[in-house]
Amino acid sequence: MESYFKVENLVKLFVLKKRGQFFGQHIHVHAVDDISFEVQKGKTYGVVGESGCGKTTLARLLMHLEKPTSGRMLFKGEDITKYNRKQMKALRRKMQMIFQDPFGALNPVRTILNIVAEPIRVHNMYRGKREERDKVRELLETVGLQTSDEMLQKRPNELSGGERQRVGIARALILGPEFIVADEPVSMLDASIRADIISLIMKLKAEKDLTYFFITHEFGVARAICDRIAVMYAGKMVEVANADDIVHKPLHPYTELLIEAIPPLIPDENWGKNIDIEGEVPYFTEPPPGCRFHLRCPYIMDICKEEEPGLIEGAPGHYVACHKHRG
Repeated sequence: MESYFKVENLVKLFVLKKRGQFFGQHIHVHAVDDISFEVQKGKTYGVVGESGCGKTTLARLLMHLEKPTSGRMLFKGEDITKYNRKQMKALRRKMQMIFQDPFGALNPVRTILNIVAEPIRVHNMYRGKREERDKVRELLETVGLQTSDEMLQKRPNELSGGERQRVGIARALILGPEFIVADEPVSMLDASIRADIISLIMKLKAEKDLTYFFITHEFGVARAICDRIAVMYAGKMVEVANADDIVHKPLHPYTELLIEAIPPLIPDENWGKNIDIEGEVPYFTEPPPGCRFHLRCPYIMDICKEEEPGLIEGAPGHYVACHKHRG
């Protein structure tokens, strides 16, 4: 099966300046720390984790919105890690991003026509305004929005949150990309709208043969849309498996915690009893020695405090970074 996007040992350190006794000394935030994975053509690769674990930074690295500190990124076998601005402009026709915030991702002073048409204007894809307008209408219809002149002249503040996200999806699709990075595209929408947007994303995947890199902090959403799921904690991937396996047979203690934390439709008196956990996520400028999760893990062993576990195959196709699963 063809690998559309491959990441090897990707690292992103944000530089900070430490003040006081060591004025001017640089310290680093370990936002993404030695991550490797592979996205297959036509599949949806999901990343799940709590806020601040590095998911969005990882998405921005894939799209060259942030420069990696080290590591490699290969798109369809070609190393794009050090692409310059001109090379990335050409690549944008194949790779696009759907942003998390439908309220902040759209320019509030521009019309819907101008917002959706901007990518094709940048790439000089259509010569006449009529062709351009017809293409925008086509994309708006594809994502379930009206195509009237009145809609084209509206501004984002005149639309609901769900409509704004549909505009964002239309803008991402207008160049005809193959690979879509979706950064929590439903997390800021009302619950009643989320299902519609998820259904639209799945429908577009089938119709346009898209490959997704999908970020979320909700396991329910990941399970509904993803073929393979990776769990991130403190800048690291701690578990990777097919969606069914990771939901029904989690191996890492942190994954177990995330799944236990999903509230049932009708919570009973027993819900929440198994998710009481001490400690906090380690500060990214000073990662602890050993396993990043050992400060909160209920199964902690001495080796967890000293040696950082790498991903091993705990079951066929199911990888986990945990000393508990080493022979």
